Amino acid sequence: MFNYKMKIKYDGTNYSGWQIQENAQTIQQVLKDSIEQITRREINLIGSGRTDAGVHALGQVANFKFEKKLNLFKFKNSVNSILPTDISVSEISEVNEDFHSRFNAKTRSYLYLISKEKSPFYHRYSYFYKKEVDFEKLKYLTKLFTGKKDFTSFCKVNTKVESKICNVLEANWRKSKIFFLFYIESNRFLYGMVRAIIGTLLRTLEIEDSENYIKEIFESKNRESAADAAPAEGLFLFKVKY
Repeated sequence: MFNYKMKIKYDGTNYSGWQIQENAQTIQQVLKDSIEQITRREINLIGSGRTDAGVHALGQVANFKFEKKLNLFKFKNSVNSILPTDISVSEISEVNEDFHSRFNAKTRSYLYLISKEKSPFYHRYSYFYKKEVDFEKLKYLTKLFTGKKDFTSFCKVNTKVESKICNVLEANWRKSKIFFLFYIESNRFLYGMVRAIIGTLLRTLEIEDSENYIKEIFESKNRESAADAAPAEGLFLFKVKY
């Protein structure tokens, strides 16, 4: 069997997330159907991780196994010709048969884009935030989310995993005249974690004793103690490292 690794980009606006679901259009299902149309065989498409409804990707990774050796240049062009305009395969390569896009991932990183200006060209890919932002305070508070911590308070209640401890290697912000850009990299992410962090940071900017407030949220291990999740449209799966 040959094992093929793909890098995928998508606009998640019109999809119910990455993972295949009944009675819903998902990225994984559309991509799987497109590949099977070319190979004429059923394949098992494995993603590096799932993204929520409306979330985008610049560097999602997936792999599948196939009994025949593919012409990668021809296959990439063929699958892209079938895929809708909001999904594309940007890279494809042959990898070792034991490669697993999810279990072999060492870190994942996300970007979150906040717009300070209302624009018809930004609304699908950023969160329009009307309030003033104390950028230095925002950067300082963000450091409280780095390191090895229990992120129970920042994941959806129905998240079924044995451990909710994540090691956040980096979390920082950049800004331009119009945008604030958040970057976060971790060994793993919980369901809804990044958007919960963003929502909490923005709410915490309005609180006087903000540092202790964040520490209390972590200690509570209660999702209700943190703020509502930031909107999905600003979030991008950026890169998966192996």
